[in-house]
Amino acid sequence: MAFILAKKIGVSQRFTANGSVVPVTLVQAGPCIVTQVKTSAKDGYDAVQVGFEEVRKPLAKAKAGHLRETKPLKHLKEFRVANSEEFTKGKVLDVTLFKPGEKVKITGVSKGKGFQGVVRRHHFGGGPASHGHKDNLRMPGSIGATFPQHVMKGLRMAGHMGSRKVSTRNLEIVEVEPNENLMAIKGAVPGVRNSLVMIQTL
Repeated sequence: MAFILAKKIGVSQRFTANGSVVPVTLVQAGPCIVTQVKTSAKDGYDAVQVGFEEVRKPLAKAKAGHLRETKPLKHLKEFRVANSEEFTKGKVLDVTLFKPGEKVKITGVSKGKGFQGVVRRHHFGGGPASHGHKDNLRMPGSIGATFPQHVMKGLRMAGHMGSRKVSTRNLEIVEVEPNENLMAIKGAVPGVRNSLVMIQTL
């Protein structure tokens, strides 16, 4: 399994051999540095911690101490692996780990939409627009019965929309550019421009 941290650049398009247009999302994938290797014998599970994007600002003492053997890095994320003995601290991971045609899972934080009502947040149909209903076109309607006399937990209501961790699977890699650390991925990738995403093969 290959994995890497990346920064979402934006959307573009690529043309296939037969001339059809493929919408793609461009991401800057790596280079990343392995900052910690966890083993089942020592930590109870196998995982690899990866750092991305070097920073010039001084880090907090705890983070600086953790990264004293590597470069000061802005982002640290962990990937579960079957066997962590293949990795060593300080190993560099770059975009050459991936090939066009591979399917990947991408995890990021979705775009924040702010406070939204039930029509936009949960796709409710809304109320009737006429026959005595003047102000409940986009209202949720009833939120419970006489019994049990309280609103049930998990009921779909208005609230903050977006800004949640989202994973999208089976996205296809269209193009890999090792010289610029760029990768073109077919379709939409969660998150805003310049946001951090985690990429791993399936």
